Amino acid sequence: MRIPRIHTDQPLRPGAEVLLPEQAGEHVVRVLRLERGHPLILFNGDGREYEATLAVLAKRAVTAEINAVREVDRESPLKLTLAQGIARGEKMDWILQKATELGVVRIVPVVTERTEVKLDEERAERRVAHWRSVIAGACEQSGRTRLPEIEAPQRLDRWLGGLADDGALRLALLPDGEAGLRQFPQMENSSFKETGVLLCVGPEGGFSDQDAALLRHAGFHGLRLGPRILRTETAGLAALAALQVLVGDL
Repeated sequence: MRIPRIHTDQPLRPGAEVLLPEQAGEHVVRVLRLERGHPLILFNGDGREYEATLAVLAKRAVTAEINAVREVDRESPLKLTLAQGIARGEKMDWILQKATELGVVRIVPVVTERTEVKLDEERAERRVAHWRSVIAGACEQSGRTRLPEIEAPQRLDRWLGGLADDGALRLALLPDGEAGLRQFPQMENSSFKETGVLLCVGPEGGFSDQDAALLRHAGFHGLRLGPRILRTETAGLAALAALQVLVGDL
């Protein structure tokens, strides 16, 4: 029997009866047609799963009673941050969804010289709220109990200027990058495994020469992914998967 996993942004504890998010409630009642007493798994991002059962199935109020809690660790041992040049429409949703499945812990949407998506403050807030829902859905599907952090969109130069010197391996996907993943000396001793990897990917059209110069000045190494040029919705995910294979949990 498939047990639905539902993310809910509220405190959870055994013995409590909680109101499910409206969209999730409609899904379990109207789409899955579950009945009272059916098991659910709830999570709120604290690293735990809460075993629950459906309690009330009203039209606008679907609740679940929490029966037990268990610690769950499905996070990658490799701390991965993806800085993604904002892509158009569903491409960005796809990138965020798959990056979440691949174990990233932080996502930074960046505006580069060739970024075509224009976001004012109000649109940016709405877009980030939408992106959070995409990430939550990916966690529901993949079994993660901790949601990756997603930052507000910001200009590449401002983001680079605020980076802390935390020892993370800094990689930028560039067609003329100096090496593939296996050629970096850091890959042999996995010296960055504790501090993590910061991967920066350009939007449609890639990084401009000015972007590339800013990245190199900030200590980023140019990473080359084979002889072919990959689309933005492919490139970052391919690099994340390769990193997970080499030093992560795939």
